[in-house]
Amino acid sequence: MTIRPRRSALYMPGANERALEKARGLDADALILDLEDSVAPQAKVTARDKVCAMVAAGTYPGRETVIRVNAPGTEWFEADFKAACTAGPDAILIPKVDSPCILFDIAVRLVEAHAAPQTRIWAMIETPGAILRIGEIAACAEDPATRLDCLVMGLNDLAKETRARLMPDRAGMLPWLQTALIAARAYGLDILDGVCNAINDSEAFEAECRQGRDLGFDGKSLIHPAQIGPANALFAPDPEEVAQARAILDAFSQPDNAGKGVIALDGRMVERLHAQMAERVVALAEAIAARAQAGTPQSGS
Repeated sequence: MTIRPRRSALYMPGANERALEKARGLDADALILDLEDSVAPQAKVTARDKVCAMVAAGTYPGRETVIRVNAPGTEWFEADFKAACTAGPDAILIPKVDSPCILFDIAVRLVEAHAAPQTRIWAMIETPGAILRIGEIAACAEDPATRLDCLVMGLNDLAKETRARLMPDRAGMLPWLQTALIAARAYGLDILDGVCNAINDSEAFEAECRQGRDLGFDGKSLIHPAQIGPANALFAPDPEEVAQARAILDAFSQPDNAGKGVIALDGRMVERLHAQMAERVVALAEAIAARAQAGTPQSGS
């Protein structure tokens, strides 16, 4: 089982050269180099050129590199998308995906732009239309041409569009989060929780991480480097969980259990489905360990 850790995905403003340089030494699993919300209209072209040049140069080894372009229908989208395809990031993040039509159009554009085969598509889920059509959007992953690989929740935009209040427990948003997660899992997609705006409140941030992790999210999108460490820790399986997973796999690997669907282990019944869950836990732990061993290049290296 091959897993790519996506515990932390940090948005980096594409117009902020200092931030882009600092990102060289940040230990986020993914860097989302942003050409959209964080970039003023007059800085869009400069940000595009800078971000795409850095990606093309392989500036961020060891991290999944994602370019968030401006939304389809905006005056910047065409040039952003073509430039991103040429730069060859690991993924291109498309904002305002509220229907499958957008992703099928993206599929055509990927071919026209001669995008590298390894470049995937991530989709922002941030509009009421996206929530209403989330099953159809996630189902686009069944068509390899869309290259759809990951959904990213945009809760600030959803709050704006629905007038829902951003409360600490996110009670009003839980139905959206759970619906999107179910759709993602139905079609084999990863899904990232939305950002936490409380950059100076570590307790609030960690509470959101725990909530997202317990709901089943793969990781969290971030807006500040200080959030990377807690997200990496909280979305990783803890040592006890890994040890238990290894014990389950070891038990089912024993010759006496080869043909069994259910076994007794440490006083509880364990089914084959638990073994499948254990495989993922171990694979994720090993992928995280491999990434840690490889290390993150220091800024300026």
